[in-house]
Amino acid sequence: MELFRNVVEIVGLVIDGAGVVVIVVGILIAAFRFLFDRQRSNDPYRQLRQDLGRGILLGLELLVAADIIRTVVVDPTLENVLALGLIVIIRTFLSIALQVELEGRWPWQNVESGCADVDAG
Repeated sequence: MELFRNVVEIVGLVIDGAGVVVIVVGILIAAFRFLFDRQRSNDPYRQLRQDLGRGILLGLELLVAADIIRTVVVDPTLENVLALGLIVIIRTFLSIALQVELEGRWPWQNVESGCADVDAG
């Protein structure tokens, strides 16, 4: 059983690392596109925000998955599960906020009912 816990802990850490790598790579790609590919967009700043948001959103999904794996499988105490619940709530809120920022609509809205062009600030 100890071997299983160690393997799951390593898997969780690898997924955590992948989440961080995805965010960093997303930032680098967004910066590259902002600096060197401006002619493809009428609003380069908005495109930068959208590119950054996409990288962060994908990275957050991986970080939540890693937290779930490590907390529930490795050390499922009530305190750890409650901490996981709080982490998931915060990250879910961030994910929804990012998706609204990127797409201009709530995740549960149809594409037709959302705004096509939302001022990104």
